[in-house]
Amino acid sequence: MEQIIKQQILKKGLKKSGRKKRWLSRVLVMPVVIFLIVFFVVPLADILCKSIINPEIHRNLPQTLQALATWDGKTTPDNTVFMALANDLREARKKGVAGAIGRRLGYEDDKYRIMISTTLRKLPRKPVDDIKSKIVAASPLWQDPTTWQVIKQVSGSLTTHYLLQSFDYKTDYNTGKLVPITIKMHNEQVANYHIKILLRTLWMSFIITSFCVLIGYPLAYWLSCQPTKRANLLLILVLLPFWTSLLVRTTGWYILLQSNGLINYLLQLFGIISQPISFIPGRFGVYIAMIHILLPFIVLPLYAVMKGISTTHLRAAISLGAHPLYAFSTVYVPQTYAGLRAGVLLVFIMAIGYYVTPALLGGPADQMISYFINYYTNEINNWGLAAALSLQLIVLVVILSWIYSKISYRKRKV
Repeated sequence: MEQIIKQQILKKGLKKSGRKKRWLSRVLVMPVVIFLIVFFVVPLADILCKSIINPEIHRNLPQTLQALATWDGKTTPDNTVFMALANDLREARKKGVAGAIGRRLGYEDDKYRIMISTTLRKLPRKPVDDIKSKIVAASPLWQDPTTWQVIKQVSGSLTTHYLLQSFDYKTDYNTGKLVPITIKMHNEQVANYHIKILLRTLWMSFIITSFCVLIGYPLAYWLSCQPTKRANLLLILVLLPFWTSLLVRTTGWYILLQSNGLINYLLQLFGIISQPISFIPGRFGVYIAMIHILLPFIVLPLYAVMKGISTTHLRAAISLGAHPLYAFSTVYVPQTYAGLRAGVLLVFIMAIGYYVTPALLGGPADQMISYFINYYTNEINNWGLAAALSLQLIVLVVILSWIYSKISYRKRKV
């Protein structure tokens, strides 16, 4: 009986000690969790929400939208609607938010941006009786019922406009159906513009990742076969690019690859070429620089895995009559899949989000999706479309991470 009581007391003490350790671990981890939530999750969520949030019209044209509630949608609205519009525009001009109205309507068509700015310049300072004729005289687009249909369509607090535009579609306001859109580039109408950018990003990332594997795998294997001291010294050379900033490394390749750079000089010196080759701006320069920058990210996980693989398995297969190449591919390579998967995922995810290197070394046809996110944010000030393109990248990363976790779990289960 006493022994049973002692066992129960011991179990209670162990449970209490376990609870204390769990709470202590949670307390220690809490600052990191709070930091990630405040400085990473919240800003990221705020940016991504801009891809569906649509406050410009319903917040700044409240009287106009209220007056349009009884509009038939087929004819030009009456003077009451125009009077409400004039009041809203005057109030928006006073608050300094009139530009937001023109910018949001300009996302649907640039002519509406010009329409708003022209109307604001010619709008009477004080209310007048025949305000409709004044506004129509300022911009004849106000007489078109389609203009008012667009205002009603974009007046919701939420919108799918930016998400659809990131996939090169928009809603036709006359039929309510999805229709493809074209973008004017270099005096030409380009279809599937953003889809082409996404596919280009994926293709370039695939090429970069493939070359990193082709170069990094034999390099990691060679390093793993070296004595420890020599391998550590050589690893320092692999990590040497991390000692300088990304911008400096990219600028270094810009200097080397330009028409009067060192590479062209050496090629001409040895008689390989007679005239300088234009490496930049171009995709070749982007590939070379990004492979150089991302190569350590596949060498390190491969080296970590290869260092723990015993060479006796390979020697045993060869001693049993297997060809060295066959033994290497069937005995050694499968044991490196964990490091290879981790390296490939890391390099590919980093490649699809690169901005500086393609921006400096590439031409207009070599820019990846991150360049256009920056362009829409800083140049066009279209945060909604930039957020939608960012959402594309995040979804890609999540899908790749999910595939990696499924493959890794299945391998461990086997």
